[in-house]
Amino acid sequence: MKFLAKWRLRKPADDEETVYISERYGVRSLHIGSDTIQSSMRLAKPFDLELSYTRSMMAFMLLMPAPAEVLMIGLGGGSLAKFVYQHLGQTRTRVVEVNPRVVAIARQYFHVPADGPRFEVIITDGAAYVQRQDVEADLVVLDGYEADSHVEELATREFYSACRERLRRGGMLVANLWGGDKLFNTLLQRIRAAFPAGTLCLPAERPGNVIVFAFKSEPGSFRWSDLARRASTLEPDHRLEYTRFVEALKKMNRHDAEHLYP
Repeated sequence: MKFLAKWRLRKPADDEETVYISERYGVRSLHIGSDTIQSSMRLAKPFDLELSYTRSMMAFMLLMPAPAEVLMIGLGGGSLAKFVYQHLGQTRTRVVEVNPRVVAIARQYFHVPADGPRFEVIITDGAAYVQRQDVEADLVVLDGYEADSHVEELATREFYSACRERLRRGGMLVANLWGGDKLFNTLLQRIRAAFPAGTLCLPAERPGNVIVFAFKSEPGSFRWSDLARRASTLEPDHRLEYTRFVEALKKMNRHDAEHLYP
């Protein structure tokens, strides 16, 4: 494995934290605080989604129209931010990232675009940002893991409730959880408590990650036939496995032969 770059960063508590990039078999990966891969990019296809959990997070397109405005908490290597920028031409994306070094690395090594009318990276604390009353979005995307654990400030019920408050009517939270996390059930219950209108879980293709979709307002049930039709439209446009996403939604959610129930 070839290491392309390495920085040592300091957290507010003065612990040392390493941020580095590795490259293997044409795939470049970002690591923050451990050898765990936080983000990956295939060099030949820098705007594709390399990791299965990031592809599964885009399953929100089955459940809501293309959002006008997306707020992402955490940049990492920018995989989802780049994908939305590339594929959803009418969507404006704001990304909140607390670590300026991560932003610099993402732009230098992972093709994250410069700020412009449809894309902006804001360097600030995500937990504080969602408390702002002037912030609103149609979709909040949360991938709050750092090293091998969830960022504590991005995992409280108060934080999830603040995310719900930032959403417009009909909006949705998309959150990545790790099924092997000892706090998985606790985090899922906190999200459900903060979003009483309903939630859905989607296990990613690679075992471990579970994507949670949480609704600002009650969406009603989803007809499997409508989801299948939507998948057949999205799959060729986005080159993601939407048909598999529909089938995977049957694994962790209430449903019958005709409907999926949040």
